[in-house]
Amino acid sequence: MNNKFARKINGLYIDPQIFTVKFVKACDVCICSGECCYYGVYTDKKEYEKILSVKERIIQAMDDSQIKDVDKWFEEPEADPDFESGVAVGTEVYNGKCVFLDKQGFCTLQKMAIQEGEYKWKYKPLYCILFPLVIFEGALTVDDEHINRMHYCNLKQNQTVSIFEHSKEEIRYLLGEKGFEELLQYKDEYLNSIKEVKIAVEK
Repeated sequence: MNNKFARKINGLYIDPQIFTVKFVKACDVCICSGECCYYGVYTDKKEYEKILSVKERIIQAMDDSQIKDVDKWFEEPEADPDFESGVAVGTEVYNGKCVFLDKQGFCTLQKMAIQEGEYKWKYKPLYCILFPLVIFEGALTVDDEHINRMHYCNLKQNQTVSIFEHSKEEIRYLLGEKGFEELLQYKDEYLNSIKEVKIAVEK
């Protein structure tokens, strides 16, 4: 897969589809109830350990729709080279949703951090932060398999901006300011190149 992509930034290949594939303008759990989290998510082993280090605080932030038995929060670890540590740990599904999703559709990990005055993504797994993007086989690409399961975000009439426009804050978080500026330059180069191709074809 990697050799399909021409540009690499901060060690990640960039799938230019992120500049053209459409998605919803912004996430709104009042509409979708956090549907992207219904199926469970993946954490890096380091993120898993960080989450468990604050388990008592997480339990306090959970509501009555969530399971507070820590032993039932995660699946068995598995090797995955797309995760920083080389090991991914999936979250379990309880009451038809990720164990960390509350009944209002909010991530308990993010909610807890905000309530305690910490950075909002301090405990949130990168996998969750990036959706509808995903790191797959060393490339930052569109998580089309997961998007296709959505009932609101997958509707064409709701997809009004590119995934890049939707995910600017998340991409900047992933790549850092310098990497993000490099990506902006690549975006302009790529969009100009396909525009030129389109003009040439029309002639």
